[in-house]
Amino acid sequence: MAARQLAVGRVVLGCWRRAYSSAGAAEFLHRSIVPTMHYQKSLPRYRGPLSCGTGGPAGCSGRQGLEGAASGSGGRGLRLPVPKLEDTIRRYLNAQKPLLNDDQFRKTEELAHQFEKGIGRELHEQLVAQDNQNKHTSYITGPWFDMYLKAREPVVLNFNAFMSFNPDPKSEYNDQLIRATNMTVSAIRFMKTFRAGYLEPEVFHLNPEKSDTQLFKKIIRFVPSSLSWFGAYMVNAYPLDMSQYFRLFNSTRLPKLNRDELYTDEKAKHLLVLRKGNFYIFDVLDKDGNMLKPSEIQAHLKYILSDNSPASAFPLGYLSSENRDTWALLRKDLLDNGNEEALRKIDSAVFCLSLDDFPIKDFVHLSHTMLHGDAANRWYDKSFNLIIAKDGTAGINFEHSWGDGVAVLRFQNEVFKDSTEIPAVSPQSQPASVDSSTAVQKLEFKLNDALKAGITKAKQNFDASVEGLSLNMIQFHEGGKELLKQKKVSPDAVAQLAFQMAFLRQYNQTVATYESCSTAAFKHGRTETIRPASIHTKKCSEAFVREPSKHSTEELQELIVECSKYHGRLTKEAAMGQGFDRHLFGLRYLALSKGIALPDFYQDQAYVRLNYNIISTSTLVSPAVQLGGFGPVVPDGFGLGYQVHDDWIGCNVSSYPTRNGKEFLQCVYKSLEDIFNVLKGKKVGS
Repeated sequence: MAARQLAVGRVVLGCWRRAYSSAGAAEFLHRSIVPTMHYQKSLPRYRGPLSCGTGGPAGCSGRQGLEGAASGSGGRGLRLPVPKLEDTIRRYLNAQKPLLNDDQFRKTEELAHQFEKGIGRELHEQLVAQDNQNKHTSYITGPWFDMYLKAREPVVLNFNAFMSFNPDPKSEYNDQLIRATNMTVSAIRFMKTFRAGYLEPEVFHLNPEKSDTQLFKKIIRFVPSSLSWFGAYMVNAYPLDMSQYFRLFNSTRLPKLNRDELYTDEKAKHLLVLRKGNFYIFDVLDKDGNMLKPSEIQAHLKYILSDNSPASAFPLGYLSSENRDTWALLRKDLLDNGNEEALRKIDSAVFCLSLDDFPIKDFVHLSHTMLHGDAANRWYDKSFNLIIAKDGTAGINFEHSWGDGVAVLRFQNEVFKDSTEIPAVSPQSQPASVDSSTAVQKLEFKLNDALKAGITKAKQNFDASVEGLSLNMIQFHEGGKELLKQKKVSPDAVAQLAFQMAFLRQYNQTVATYESCSTAAFKHGRTETIRPASIHTKKCSEAFVREPSKHSTEELQELIVECSKYHGRLTKEAAMGQGFDRHLFGLRYLALSKGIALPDFYQDQAYVRLNYNIISTSTLVSPAVQLGGFGPVVPDGFGLGYQVHDDWIGCNVSSYPTRNGKEFLQCVYKSLEDIFNVLKGKKVGS
């Protein structure tokens, strides 16, 4: 459950400057001097104490915090660290303190120390040994894939997340056909650039004046891959893991009984397009792998948009919204009923382009459309659906098992930049004079009564799930990142503090809270959890909500600063693979995989509650993204996507009927108002 949020990792997104090489041939976005995967072999392993300042990945400048592990492993054993067990237990207990009373905490503390000295120590040693035997990956990779792929809940609302694009700055380019063509062309250019090794490597530049230069790139390209990370490190640049990127294209999650599978077929050359629940395919690459002319892609998309075929009576898309075992059995029926070739075309398509037949009304409608939309016009199992509404509003809904938001956001940034700055077609462009009726194939499916009944039932289940989902949003315009930095407090810490205050104000309690943090600084890193609810946020929230008159403005300012410092420490630890959630998850997974009885530690109700994340959060800020979001990860939870901009803060919250999302956001607004007033030297409520 802990992983069902938009796992983008707040510390990575929008935090580094990327220089774009001059565009090469029309087939590519650019031609990087440094090969795309140049740094992959020498990605670091954490050793020794952190030395964290204000920069580096996740704010960690640690020259002693990161060391390459190339020596002694031939550049192959470069992995996420397994934290020390005693550190994990200490961090775990710190996260439990604000959630438990004294008696509950004493019991949990006792169980934790028993675990640390007994079975936990044995499991930890086995995990470390296993990690040392698998130097090609990270200790969390296998368990994390299993966690996603063994989950039987529908992927929509439970796992898939969305990020919507900002509109094209040139309004006439937001025409549905024009934007669909331009974004499709840019997406294919991204794919070809990546596969050719021309895509700029993902690098966090702490000192871009030195490292993000043509001179440095010309030098580092000649450094062997097994040592290249060290070269970047010497000029305070931190290359990030890019091992997930290949799954962006030609990839699908296949439903199987008990555990799904990831499927990729890079040889396929066709695009999947959905409209009115109908499935269309056409090749976007020729036999030599060259991209079709943009005018031809435009012609084929125009043909699909002009097709007067009625909406599908039994839209297959609904099946991808089903319980995974139910969907696995129905897929087997589809295959047995003569649909193998049609399904193979869906699964192997470069990606799925969903063309909706309605405009977007407002931000709430946008969120509903991109998070779930009409399942008839989605294939939730594809690595991503590029969704374009009638008015050209665009977004991405992505399946989460294959990777995290970091890869998706890089793709989104590049596609937005390319499609808006160097559009392939314009409103004046004429589609090519080609026979689209021959080039475009409409997929037909052979459905027996059982399959038709399965689709009908899937639609009923989907409609019931969506009906209970509420989405609400606010924008706070009384301050943002700039003011908070002037006051020397972390913008992210302030946002998280506001969420804690809001929940306390609304429900009079402090609950388990999750913030996703990327560990892409390590080879095959995924995410780690930041636990924003702390004794510091609880003390500060109670002071603001319950007794503001008892504290001077200076005292309240000190409480905010204390929260900021502690949150900063948690963030740095998480980004360096020094959180506690993934470690404990790995130990639990190991015990179960070896048939060991689940230790008492994991059966403690406090552990269970901590992993029942009522407030689940994720943040991103990017010039390409308008907003992002995801469903609640528990039935009585909030799914909270947020953005802290220079002079405003945006929040997008999802909830089911047991929670009042609109009221929660009103409390968030009040909390932000109070925090900013105090930081400006005013009294609470003034």
